[in-house]
Amino acid sequence: MVTWKEAALCAGFSVALPIGQTLFKWAAQYNEKLSGNIVVRLISNGPLIGAFAWYGLTALFWFYILTRVPLSTAYVFSILGSGLVPLIAWLVFKEPIGWRFAAGYALMMVGFVVIMQGQART
Repeated sequence: MVTWKEAALCAGFSVALPIGQTLFKWAAQYNEKLSGNIVVRLISNGPLIGAFAWYGLTALFWFYILTRVPLSTAYVFSILGSGLVPLIAWLVFKEPIGWRFAAGYALMMVGFVVIMQGQART
């Protein structure tokens, strides 16, 4: 059974992942404005450096979570974060999403609930 603290930790991680993806998208957009060879552009791309730093911190957060929560339980929460990436892309970058996204995410949420109910019973 997942405690509220474990669920909060895992949910926090599931939100951290799409934030990282958003940072990488900003870095890609910023990269288009830079000039010079690829090495110069990479080391002068502040958003990219920030994205790598964010991923480093989230990796440490994931490690912390795994010292407290079984991997089979914690990883289920990645479903939540995966679904947030297209939603953030739509909100922040005005990327198109359609009804298939909503239907697919609804199916993912049903899967999440089914898995978590199974976790609660074992």
